[in-house]
Amino acid sequence: MGFLGIALFAGLWEVAGQKGWFGMAWPPLSSVVMFMASPQKQALLAKAALATTTMVAIGYAVGASLGMLAAVLVHFVTALRPGMDRFASLLHSIPTIALAPIFIVLTSRDYTGTAIAGISVFFVSYVAMTSGLSAAPQAGRDLFAVLGAGKGTRFLHYDLPTALPTLLDGLSYAVPMAFIGVILGEWFGASRGIGLLMVSAMQNFQIPMLWSAVLVTSLLSLAAYAAMSQIQRWVQRLFR
Repeated sequence: MGFLGIALFAGLWEVAGQKGWFGMAWPPLSSVVMFMASPQKQALLAKAALATTTMVAIGYAVGASLGMLAAVLVHFVTALRPGMDRFASLLHSIPTIALAPIFIVLTSRDYTGTAIAGISVFFVSYVAMTSGLSAAPQAGRDLFAVLGAGKGTRFLHYDLPTALPTLLDGLSYAVPMAFIGVILGEWFGASRGIGLLMVSAMQNFQIPMLWSAVLVTSLLSLAAYAAMSQIQRWVQRLFR
């Protein structure tokens, strides 16, 4: 069914471009693919994709790690939970585009997108981890207490395995958010990346280049999301 949806979308894209329903700004998919077939364009797109993917991986890893560590902290020190929840919600409520100028000053233009991606992933991973840890049935916790297990033992052998499916579900949805954050940050003057190609293409009205960058970003995000989904299914089968 997933391939059917992609095929339908590609067909509609081609028809809309051929018929000119949206003007010159919407070329046929075949024109974009022919543009990307050039070895010179492939090298340019590959270099930009590598830079963007690297920044996405860094932002994703940092954001997910901090989110999970914060969730584990409030799991053990419950008094911190209300404050951490409010902090995460406040951070998430700030428009990411408003944070970009701040990160340009604090870090650099090249790492602004990474910081934005990290914040987005932090919120998702924190919420997913705390929700998963809280969802562990009380009966299991009581059993560990009766057996004399400490909180650390219970966390490793009960709370964490129970929370893994929910955590991985959240981490899967965080993948597109990481790409959006990095691309948005690259619009603010990064020296490399797919976002820079998009800005350059828009400024010079290079429509095929613009859509090629969009298509590459979409394929990378879908591939990363599919990989995380496969890991999630494997974990669910493992702990079923």
